[in-house]
Amino acid sequence: MEKGRLSLEEVNTLVLDEADRMLEMGFQPALDAIFAEVPANRQTLLFSATYPAQIQNIAKQIMVKPEMVKVESNHDSSSITQYFYECDGNKDRMHALRLLLLKHQPESAVVFCNTKRDVKDVAAVLENDGFAVVALHGDLEQRDRDQMLLKFANKSVTVMVATDVAARGLDIDALDAVINYHMAYDTEVHIHRIGRTGRAGSKGAAYTFFGPEDGYKVALLEDYLEREVKGSALPDTSVLNNTPPQPAMVTLHIEGGKKAKVRPGDILGALTGEDGIDGKDVGKIKVTDYRSYVAVNRNVAKKALKKLSSGKIKGKTYRVWQLR
Repeated sequence: MEKGRLSLEEVNTLVLDEADRMLEMGFQPALDAIFAEVPANRQTLLFSATYPAQIQNIAKQIMVKPEMVKVESNHDSSSITQYFYECDGNKDRMHALRLLLLKHQPESAVVFCNTKRDVKDVAAVLENDGFAVVALHGDLEQRDRDQMLLKFANKSVTVMVATDVAARGLDIDALDAVINYHMAYDTEVHIHRIGRTGRAGSKGAAYTFFGPEDGYKVALLEDYLEREVKGSALPDTSVLNNTPPQPAMVTLHIEGGKKAKVRPGDILGALTGEDGIDGKDVGKIKVTDYRSYVAVNRNVAKKALKKLSSGKIKGKTYRVWQLR
C-alpha cells in the first residue's frame, strides 16, 4: 500500500480476523494506516476468540452500530480435568514438564509458552531428551508452519510447543493434553487454550504451571472457576526412567499436487497396490497445489516410502521423502 501497488478505494468489505492477537503483536499502527485508506461506507467484520477492552475500543472506532454475535463454547467444561502445579522458575517448569510428559505419555500434547524465545528453548530441550516435538512461533515461514501443523495433526509428532499467536486456528482431533508452561495473560485466553482438549465428547486434561509472579492471574482464574487453585503433587521422579513416546505415524512428502492432477485416492491406491501396505496403515492425506503429504504407520514407513519412490502415481514418478 505504501509503495502504491495496492489501492483500497473500492473496498466494500473489511475483515479483521484474530483481532485480539493482532493488537498484542503490535499491529495497531498498520491497522490504523489501512483504516485510513478504506472507504468509510463499507461493511466491517471483526472476529476474535476473546473480547478484551482493547478490542471493544477498536470496534467503537471502526464500526458503526455493530451487531455482536457470540458463539457458545463447543465443549463441555466437565470433559476437561484441570491440574495446577506450583513452579519457581524455568528450571522447575522444565522438570515438571518432563515428569508430566513421561508419566502420561500423551499421543498429542500442546505446550503453551508466552514468548517465542521460550518456545524455542523448551522445544530444544525436549528434542534433546528424545521427544518428537515441533516449535510453532511467529518467526516461521508459512510453509514451515504449515508442515509443522500437518505433522502434528496427523500424529507424526507428539508434542507441539507454541505461543498463543502461532496456535490460533488449530484444528486437531483428539488432543490428549494441554500444558500451560506459563499462565496465560488473562482468564479468557486460559479458557481458550484448555478448550483445545476435551472436544467432541472426548476427555481431556489441562496442566498449568504457576509461580510467585502469577498471583493476580491465579486470583482472576479462581474467580472464574469459583474454586481455589491449589498446587498438585507432581509424578514421582522414577518416571524419568521412562522412554519418551514415539509417534504412531510418519509423514511422507510427495513432490506433486493438484496442478499435476494428483488426488488423495491416487496416493492411497499407489500405497496399497500390489505388494503395498494395508489401507489401515494409511492416515491423513493432504494434497496442495504443488505437493502432497500422507501419514503412514511408523512400522511400515520404509516400505511405504520405497513403494511410492519406485512406483508411480497416475502413471508418473514423483520424488518422495520423509519429513523430519
